[in-house]
Amino acid sequence: MEDHKSTLIEKFLFRIAKQWIAGNTMEEALSYAKDANKKGMNAIINKLGEHMTSKNQIEDTVSEYLKLVSSISRSKVSGGISIKPTQVGLAKSLKDCTENLEKIISEAVASQSFVWIDMESSEYTDETIRVYLDLFERYERVGIALQANLKRTENDLADLLKRGAKIRLVKGAYRETKNSFKTRHEVDENYKKITKTLFSEGNEFAIATHDSAMIEFAVSLSKKHERKFEFQMLKGIRDDLKPVLIKDGYAISEYIPYGTNWLPYSIRRLKERKRNILLLGSSFLQSHRV
Repeated sequence: MEDHKSTLIEKFLFRIAKQWIAGNTMEEALSYAKDANKKGMNAIINKLGEHMTSKNQIEDTVSEYLKLVSSISRSKVSGGISIKPTQVGLAKSLKDCTENLEKIISEAVASQSFVWIDMESSEYTDETIRVYLDLFERYERVGIALQANLKRTENDLADLLKRGAKIRLVKGAYRETKNSFKTRHEVDENYKKITKTLFSEGNEFAIATHDSAMIEFAVSLSKKHERKFEFQMLKGIRDDLKPVLIKDGYAISEYIPYGTNWLPYSIRRLKERKRNILLLGSSFLQSHRV
């Protein structure tokens, strides 16, 4: 009886999660990516999973990403991929992670796909930046995510911009216990502060948020500073706003995760900010109207 109840709950949660998760397979993600392209957006595909230490698991993930890069090229999908460093060995060793990322990036860049390196919890921040800078010396079409909820991000950004780094600014999805901003107001103010720096000193960057206030702030700055930037949003979220921004001439990329490890990812997205729950609920209701 308990197993049956758990299965029903999981099916219900997956139905909701399907708003922002493409499904279990690469083919489903590619299908959504093509749809995003048709709507005037680039696609950023991410294979769900993290904190891998098993050699076989890491090798399988690297193989999956190589296959994904090849499929993106073959399908003529415009966009790229996003990878968590702990998916490809960072939890095991810096060397393994760098070598595995380089295998994927070299293939992606050869087929004109952009690669974003996701930022995970703060215990990995230093190493992630080290890996990124090492690879960015050799590959131009590589970017890194920075999190506005960390107090260190302002200094990290200054160092990265000196090297010409390509930045994706997010609010931060991980529950941090120290050296982080705790309230929504503090995170929002830091997000604005970093956005301002990106527009005044950045070269190529992404404003990754569903927050209307942050988007409006970026739009206002874009009218004062001519910069190459884009807005990034999850598949299925803010579908009301995306076409408006496209019509106004702004570049949009849709972040499209896929894979069987959807539950922990989805829970983290919901915990990230209470506002996300409202946005997800609104999107879910809109897509299920009769």
